[in-house]
Amino acid sequence: MPGKNVTELFDLAGKTAIITGGSRGIGKEMAEGLAEAGANLMLCARRQEWLDETVAEFTARGFRVAGKACDVSKAEDVQAVVEAAVEKFGGLDILVNNAGVSWGAMPEDMPLEKWQKVLDVNLTGCFLMAQAAGREMLKNNSGSIINIASIAGLTSSANGPFYAGYVASKAGLIGLTRELAASWGRRGIRVNAIAPGFFHSRLADAVIDIYERTIQENNVIPRIGKEGELKGTVVFLASDASSYITGQTIAVDGGMTV
Repeated sequence: MPGKNVTELFDLAGKTAIITGGSRGIGKEMAEGLAEAGANLMLCARRQEWLDETVAEFTARGFRVAGKACDVSKAEDVQAVVEAAVEKFGGLDILVNNAGVSWGAMPEDMPLEKWQKVLDVNLTGCFLMAQAAGREMLKNNSGSIINIASIAGLTSSANGPFYAGYVASKAGLIGLTRELAASWGRRGIRVNAIAPGFFHSRLADAVIDIYERTIQENNVIPRIGKEGELKGTVVFLASDASSYITGQTIAVDGGMTV
């Protein structure tokens, strides 16, 4: 029997996706890509005003979308988002763990509370969301979880930027991706990660301003990532086009880590 054609492989019609940090920046971009492929969206973010704005924009474009305010470091918020997605759309098929924070400081000067906050959101928050989503996905022995890591989890530079908590959280997230993939692979859930390089966002722009010249001089593709260049990767990992891929981290970085 022939397999699906390529259009069918990438089709997400009828699927439901949760995107954390989905109201702005690369989270919004990835949510847009999933919706363009046919998925229902449950967006969550900490700030209600940004969430409302994006939900209204996406609704006007004909996307099936809802939003719920959420602090991913709080288990009760996470559970409420998963329950809202299931209630609104009837199930849960895709999770994009994108919410993240950062704090830059030399290690000797890093305030413990800043270290802890970054780990709570970027690593524990991803675990909590994967755990709650995974429990729902296991009911159908099917699902795709996509963790948004960073090239900071793969490589560092003596020239900075210096943000120990962020780096530790993203390296930890790559390890968590492998472990969740191993834990749930025989029960139908795939877990992969995307490690973006430098893309314009509220979180990254301060660092980009400092390092853009270096990126232009040293990167294999000598520029910052453009808007839209993460959409294809997230749709690929969410869809049947990647049905035999799990536990992997895909760097989308213009060759920075080669």
